[in-house]
Amino acid sequence: MRITVIGCSGSFPGPDSPASCYLVQAGDFALLLDLGSGALGALQRHIGLYDIDAILFTHLHADHCLDLCGYWVARRYAPDGLKPRIPVYGPCGVAARMARAYDLDPEPGMSEAFDFRTLSPGSFQIGPFTVTAARMRHPVEAYGFRVDHGDASIAYSGDTGKCDELVDLAQGVDLLLAEASFVERPGLPDDLHLTARQAGEHAARADAKRLVLTHLVPWNDNDNSLAEAKASGYRGHIELASQGAVYDV
Repeated sequence: MRITVIGCSGSFPGPDSPASCYLVQAGDFALLLDLGSGALGALQRHIGLYDIDAILFTHLHADHCLDLCGYWVARRYAPDGLKPRIPVYGPCGVAARMARAYDLDPEPGMSEAFDFRTLSPGSFQIGPFTVTAARMRHPVEAYGFRVDHGDASIAYSGDTGKCDELVDLAQGVDLLLAEASFVERPGLPDDLHLTARQAGEHAARADAKRLVLTHLVPWNDNDNSLAEAKASGYRGHIELASQGAVYDV
């Protein structure tokens, strides 16, 4: 299983990266985890525009889903005609939300290009992957994902505050992509984002083999975030996500 970081900037695209998007591949199957602001352009450096087989949205904030608008245009109006529908999994209301984002009528919305499916907690099959979705702690309906393929496993937090469900989801994974949007300071909310230290603590409790800090907000000092994570008590390998980074697990 190969994971490519397409975008890892938190909340909005930064100078070095689009917002959240990860390409997960096994064999000839390609799955996207999120498709946030600015990600569609960078995605084309790594895979053909029509070689995506399925998309999973953690939640429906723009930095995690908005580039589906451009992708709808690419699939709906391709020069050789409408491309086959691919599944797009998201929280309740995903089809209507994306139609509004492009100012489309709800019917058909984007359904000519995408087969929208509503997420719920639990495990299901997407191509060669077993995907487990779990609710995270965020002001809107939001999910984290575990993706298993053979003996390999990854987990992706999406956006979450401190959350036992993330620890359960990530038990023993080879790679945990965990957001680290906040820098430690007094008065931080518990239900919005993780600090890098909290990401490390979650990784330690989950016994994750490797931690990659992501959803890195452009105005933060990423070196400081890395230092905070390394002081968390987690003993595995920790690094910062970067656009174009590739992980084989």
